[in-house]
Amino acid sequence: MLGEIIAIGDELTSGRIPNTTSGFAAHHLFEAGFDIYAMHTIGDTPSLIGEALKRALSRVDFVLVTGGLGPTDDDLTTMAVSEALERPTMPNLEILSLIRQHLDANSDQPVSSLEKLAWLPEGAETLNPKAKMAGFQLIHGGKPIFFLPGIPHQMRTLLIEEVLPRLTTWYKGKQLNSIQHVFKIFGLSESEINSRIKALSLNPDVEIGYYPVFPDVHLSMTVRDNDKEKIEQLARETSQQLKEALGTYLYGMGRESLAAVVGGMLRDGNKQFSVAESCTGGLISHLMTSIAGSSGYFLGGVTSYANSMKTEYLGVKKTSLTTHGAVSEEVAMEMVHGIRQTSGADISVSVTGIAGPGGGTEEKPVGTVFIAMGTEDNSSCHHFLFSGNRYEIQQLTAQTALDIVRRYLLKTEQNS
Repeated sequence: MLGEIIAIGDELTSGRIPNTTSGFAAHHLFEAGFDIYAMHTIGDTPSLIGEALKRALSRVDFVLVTGGLGPTDDDLTTMAVSEALERPTMPNLEILSLIRQHLDANSDQPVSSLEKLAWLPEGAETLNPKAKMAGFQLIHGGKPIFFLPGIPHQMRTLLIEEVLPRLTTWYKGKQLNSIQHVFKIFGLSESEINSRIKALSLNPDVEIGYYPVFPDVHLSMTVRDNDKEKIEQLARETSQQLKEALGTYLYGMGRESLAAVVGGMLRDGNKQFSVAESCTGGLISHLMTSIAGSSGYFLGGVTSYANSMKTEYLGVKKTSLTTHGAVSEEVAMEMVHGIRQTSGADISVSVTGIAGPGGGTEEKPVGTVFIAMGTEDNSSCHHFLFSGNRYEIQQLTAQTALDIVRRYLLKTEQNS
């Protein structure tokens, strides 16, 4: 079944507020077996709202509209719908009663702009009046239209609790069964991934999509059919093919972050981890500690921008800084030895580099980064030349450092 999403609000078309509601709705509708024909973002202009709604109704089975349902003068969705569909607004007595009860309890005002929320197009049914959220359903020409608030958390609540159950009942048996897996890849370009996948003999019913999500590339595999058992088997077989083709460049699935994957491997291997950071400014520590339970394996780190911090807290030799410079293999190695010795971690990582935009030289241009890893048995250092702006170089450095740890732990697991 086909649906269309219309997001309304001048704050969206001006770019002042990002439109997160449409993406959330599309994702959950797709997972529920409904296809989205189109998504639109339009301003608070009644003629445009009416035009977009009528056009959508002419080509899809249902429409989801978000935004413009509030009590202020610039919330024009209800009025626009009333005019476009020739359905005069009428007071919903249940909502009006709840609003007046609220006013009596919290205000001396006999009339409030909140009462605007009770006036709905003829035939409208409120989604959940007791939830204190604007939102209603309208059946027009035999097709359901859902109007949800633009406030993200309210929209999400009503979509999950009201819209999806109603749609599923309305189109029972007509929506497709869907399976979608997202493969997270680091270290391969989109074109390299595409070449690997093209070499496979995938079933034509499998849809593959590539999405650069810096600094990763995400690959989506989607299988949809009325036959649930068929798509489950096809999804299993295809997932195995994709995993083999991507090899160790594949680090996770779904919502897994690289930090979460590394954290899980550290926890499972009963290993503790510490970091010494210079050019990333604590980013690796931030990524690690953003994962719940990270205190079980992440001991902490030292962010050492100044040379004095490197010598005082990490044991870097002044002669190394003078002879080789702060951005060098020698200093990276001394940093990782220092943090591992001080923290007592099983595995430690250090990073030092030039994130830019200034500070580069002909010998060491912006993007020059050294990443060292130290364990009880071995230490190594890797030299990189990343490209991009300061943010991108820092992100690439942090992700690469974590990936080096992941690959080490993966190899350790395979050898044990």
